[in-house]
Amino acid sequence: MERMAAGLRVDLNCDVGESYGAFKIGVDQQLFRHVTSANIACGWHAGDPLTMRETVRLASSMNVAIGAHPGFPDLLGFGRRNMSVSEEEARSYVTYQVGALDAFVRAAGARMQHVKLHGAFYNMAAEDERLARAVAQAVREYDPELLLVGLAGSRMLEIARESALRVVHEAFADRAYLASGRLAPRSAPGAVIHEPKIAAARAVRIVSKGTIETIDGQEIAVHADSICIHGDNPEACAVAAAIRDAFQAAGIEVTPMRLALK
Repeated sequence: MERMAAGLRVDLNCDVGESYGAFKIGVDQQLFRHVTSANIACGWHAGDPLTMRETVRLASSMNVAIGAHPGFPDLLGFGRRNMSVSEEEARSYVTYQVGALDAFVRAAGARMQHVKLHGAFYNMAAEDERLARAVAQAVREYDPELLLVGLAGSRMLEIARESALRVVHEAFADRAYLASGRLAPRSAPGAVIHEPKIAAARAVRIVSKGTIETIDGQEIAVHADSICIHGDNPEACAVAAAIRDAFQAAGIEVTPMRLALK
């Protein structure tokens, strides 16, 4: 791969801590060898107290920045089903889950870097101004120094910035896009990308050119401070390793999102 111009910098994050009870999801320790930030499930869409504590411990020991990954109370649907919630419910959902994870973060002697919503909560808040305001308010009330991660170019990030929060524009190497800049529904063929080389090429293109190819072959602009990898993707580790290799070959520095903001 041809080496790009120097000075490019990006975070590589992953959704982790999603095992619970007898169910094992993802390979977090292996992923932590490649990523710089971790979005840790807070026990509602996935995760449990033991998993939260262990995932925080692992991330802290491997110098991976820690973030809360709150979702809807939808364990059966893995947080990927839309729910009708009020602004006050959304605000309280975020506060409850961020506080729960932060207890384990503080106990580990670490500090939380960011908040990133999960699944349907993430996608709905990207467009629903009511939910976006509630999320921004919850984060600002809890700790205004926390970064709020959201879909690049979304209304939620505009509202969060208006609320004086620092925001992180996120793009996805392992998910297909619509021409609108939103993620393609998971039910659509090709919505999830499993081939590491394809995901890596997409990641480099996002960072170096600021564009992504949509599911129907169009090219759209996308700005990203952070690239996400889904930890429940069976190919997650291979995808993460391929992206890190591709970034190195392209001269792109990978760093925690607090340092990657432009």
